[in-house]
Amino acid sequence: MRPAAFAVLFAAAGLTGCVERRFVVESDPPGALVLVNGQPLGVTPVDGEFLYHGNYNFTLVKDGYETLQVKQAIPAKFYEYVPLDFVSENVYPGKIEDVRRFRYTLQPLAQPRSDTLLQQAAQLRERGKTVPSFEPVKPPAAP
Repeated sequence: MRPAAFAVLFAAAGLTGCVERRFVVESDPPGALVLVNGQPLGVTPVDGEFLYHGNYNFTLVKDGYETLQVKQAIPAKFYEYVPLDFVSENVYPGKIEDVRRFRYTLQPLAQPRSDTLLQQAAQLRERGKTVPSFEPVKPPAAP
């Protein structure tokens, strides 16, 4: 192969396109731990990469707030459908950034009322009294 042809191929390879796929997860209040499909990602605000379009399971956990579980759809953009995906991934001379932003509001953890807890405890105690006691079975005496 000639050096000139090699240089043209090398330059063409350097000009090929690329699509960077990312999502950014924010929470109100910030500082929630984010798990994506059960894997820890980081604390909000946090970003991560995604390789495929479809549904992702986001879980947000923060002390003093209810754990939030979300099934988040990430649909493909128009340039990521066949045959345009080949052009955007391999031919387009620039870089395409596909950034999705998701913001979730966490609800404060509901504190149970102490009188309700005491009432439920009393009910369980009474139910426990009606359960027959367990008498261990003694093994037969050896001959």
